[in-house]
Amino acid sequence: MPDETPPTPLTTAQLDAGLAHIRSAPTEMGTLDLIVRRPDVDQREVLASGTLDSAEGLVGDSWKRRPSRRTPDHSAHPDMQLNVINSRLVALIAQTPERWALAGDQLYVDLDLSAHNLPAGTRLRMGQATIEVTDQPHTGCTKFTRRFGLDAHRWVNSEIGKSLRLRGLNAKVIVGGTISVGDTVTKL
Repeated sequence: MPDETPPTPLTTAQLDAGLAHIRSAPTEMGTLDLIVRRPDVDQREVLASGTLDSAEGLVGDSWKRRPSRRTPDHSAHPDMQLNVINSRLVALIAQTPERWALAGDQLYVDLDLSAHNLPAGTRLRMGQATIEVTDQPHTGCTKFTRRFGLDAHRWVNSEIGKSLRLRGLNAKVIVGGTISVGDTVTKL
């Protein structure tokens, strides 16, 4: 995994300067720019293609073994199989392509992820698979703060950050299948 410490964390003003570019992401059809499998805690495998499965999420990912405080038995949350993040946002905060995977999400897409554009229940098709946006919030954690800075953490969790889902969104697999970097992501 790349070095977790950013060269120099961006300030809120620098992050705000990138907001227009993030807001200009496509709303109906975008691109799958990166697939990252997390086989274990703090491990990342960047994939050219992967398989989405309704029971496993991204096959080989550790989602199913990750406990959730949001389920009664602390098992993996079924509506949090996949973390999807806007690739324009991660390009801004990561500062170099080698650091994108540090965000901890599995799917990096060039698509408007805002709650207005993709309300819970919206389906997205990519490759052979279809996923569905869930109502589970996705927020930055301590690792996100360490990797991208406190300003970035506060920024993605601000009122505008939450409405635009700058930290990303949670989704579940509806139709399994193969996905590949470069696939078109279509809002259904």
